[in-house]
Amino acid sequence: MKSWGLALLVLVLIQKQGIFKQVEAADGFVKTSGLHFVLNGLPYHANGFNAYWLMYMASDPSQRSKVSSAFSEAASHGLTIARTWAFSDGGYRPLQYSAGSYNEQVFQGLDFVISEAGKYGIKLVLSLANNYENFGGKKQYVDWGRSQGQYLTSDDDFFRNSVVKGFYKNHIKTVLTRRNSITGVVYKDDPTIMAWELMNEPRCTSDPSGRTIQAWITEMASYLKSIDGNHLLEAGLEGFYGQASQQKQRYNPNFQVGTDFIENNQIPGIDFATVHSYPDQWFSSSSDEAQLSFLNDWLNNHIKDAQNVLRKPLLFTEFGKSSKTSGYSTYQRDMVFKTVYSAIYSSARSGGAAVGGLFWQLLTEGMDSFRDGYEIVLSESPSTANVISQESHKLYVLRRMYARLRNIQKWKRARAIRRAQWLNRNKGKNTGN
Repeated sequence: MKSWGLALLVLVLIQKQGIFKQVEAADGFVKTSGLHFVLNGLPYHANGFNAYWLMYMASDPSQRSKVSSAFSEAASHGLTIARTWAFSDGGYRPLQYSAGSYNEQVFQGLDFVISEAGKYGIKLVLSLANNYENFGGKKQYVDWGRSQGQYLTSDDDFFRNSVVKGFYKNHIKTVLTRRNSITGVVYKDDPTIMAWELMNEPRCTSDPSGRTIQAWITEMASYLKSIDGNHLLEAGLEGFYGQASQQKQRYNPNFQVGTDFIENNQIPGIDFATVHSYPDQWFSSSSDEAQLSFLNDWLNNHIKDAQNVLRKPLLFTEFGKSSKTSGYSTYQRDMVFKTVYSAIYSSARSGGAAVGGLFWQLLTEGMDSFRDGYEIVLSESPSTANVISQESHKLYVLRRMYARLRNIQKWKRARAIRRAQWLNRNKGKNTGN
């Protein structure tokens, strides 16, 4: 209890000074050990955010200050993980003009994002493709396949066609082997990157059995890991239970997307599980109370499955509450955040599988065209910003507790070694009175 009290006292002093000290966030690669993330030998629990727009904005040097501002504001609220896009396929200001043809200016924008994140002690989760048409998505890959003479009848052929899969594998290799023009570090060797994500919310509704997605994740996870053995990998799943987990489908919203939380996350090479949470979309006609009740069950069921079935860490990679919903209030949004954070902290404190949450989405001032209803501008949202900071502080204290316990264990081991050495040196001598 004394160590907890000391940690809380230190935290209060830090908060009063308007500073939130980062805890080794910029050091080393994040790894997994059983149910936990581990950084520099310590369990790593972290609070974070989504900001899909970082590369896009940084590709215009005149707008890079917004990236820096976002990281600065995030760090001051204790946020140490950011999830963002490492894709933009076709269309306006793309990363990939066409299959295998890249835009150096946009790549330099991603270089800046990674470099800047490192300065602020923020780890990155980089997503490599999109299920949806925004920023190209699987549809763009399929269109590229058609332009190469492939007979493709569905956007879901992204997961099946060997030529299209080859385009995607080339993107994986191109991104992972990119040498940062600012830091000089190859992406696959950069510990600022915490994890790769195969795809944002992969869905294959044309095959509700789940076999197509299962095969695709298996193939792509193996390929990515053959290039990069340093970083963690996750699939980008929303957390829906599929036909392989029929007894759990009652926990779903009432639709199927061809994925399965259990089976997909058991694939070798997938290091941790992910869940997205949008009851305001899934149950838009239900009351706030009903949505929160579903959310609470959704969170806890996935924590239990990650802990007892998958035996892997669980990161809640998207959640939020839209201001565009009928009857919206900041209080309702804060309750969603508190519900998610409470489930995460309760699990983390007891040694469970939940390792953190990333809200959707962080903006900084002067980005009105990016507002989607879910945006959090910390300077404009004091109550929500306070909820976010409190969760960051709790996880900070938890991490410092683990650090102190490790130091105590080291001291005890050192003392035992010194005593054994002393006894060995004095064996046979009369050391009594």
